[in-house]
Amino acid sequence: MSAHFKLLMISAMYENGGNTTQRLLDGHPELFSYPFESQTGTKYVQDYLSSLYPFKYRWPVFTLHGTAAEDYEAIIDEECKVRLKTPQSSKFRDFPLQLDDTERKRLFIQHMQAKARSRANLMEAFFRATSDAWHDSNRSGKEWAYVGYSPIVGVDADKIIQDFEDAHVLNIVRHPWPAYADTKKRAVPLSLAHYTTGWLVHQQHALAFSGRYPGRVHVLRYEDLIANPVAVLSLFLKKLGIGSSPTLARPSWNGKALEQVYPWGAIRTPTPEANKAAADELSAAEKEEIRAHAGPWLKAFGYE
Repeated sequence: MSAHFKLLMISAMYENGGNTTQRLLDGHPELFSYPFESQTGTKYVQDYLSSLYPFKYRWPVFTLHGTAAEDYEAIIDEECKVRLKTPQSSKFRDFPLQLDDTERKRLFIQHMQAKARSRANLMEAFFRATSDAWHDSNRSGKEWAYVGYSPIVGVDADKIIQDFEDAHVLNIVRHPWPAYADTKKRAVPLSLAHYTTGWLVHQQHALAFSGRYPGRVHVLRYEDLIANPVAVLSLFLKKLGIGSSPTLARPSWNGKALEQVYPWGAIRTPTPEANKAAADELSAAEKEEIRAHAGPWLKAFGYE
């Protein structure tokens, strides 16, 4: 287990507000927020959840034998690597980013020198190397904790907690009606049955692990977050020993305010009004089918 490395991993089923939460934390003076989704998974993730969730979103598995250079390449990190290597193909191509992937890999290997080749050390090196290599990052000089976001990584919260003494996992949950409505806006949306199953499994893990690791695994409702982001996030961060900040009031990227969260996700405007409007886009039949599957969890989260 790694000590002296503070990590906050955000987890959320697709279009449940994970990107919104990361963007709200982006400008906080005590936090280094990963520029995009920190897709830490590797192709070696193979378990009973592999058919439901892409392995790029999972907490990684590494081979028993290998080098730090090979481990770096194994980390999928699709959004960031596409932006760095083929920026013309990235949906973030219009966002300036002075970060060279070759330098980041060199720093990653440097961070691993004289360290055991453990998953904890590799993940610490991954986040530290990204921070060190990001030359136009808007810094306060007071950053001491790292923020990552990988959709559904909360299903691996037990592994994250076991790897780091000072890691926290924040699960964001959103009512499945507006969440599925926004998911349908993707180029290749999931079916209602597939989406609802993924939503249910994520929330089951969020509740189970928050009970098993109180104070380390947390759950916040998206609806509460967007209604009063400063109050809700300040109260949460206080539990982690992190202060409040007026920057929590609006989403940003590299400290610059965003008019909309898109293209970080299908959610464009994180407001209660937009959330209600999204829910109203579903047909009565779609709402009823989701209710039939998710009924107990709707009650558990106060969505009756």
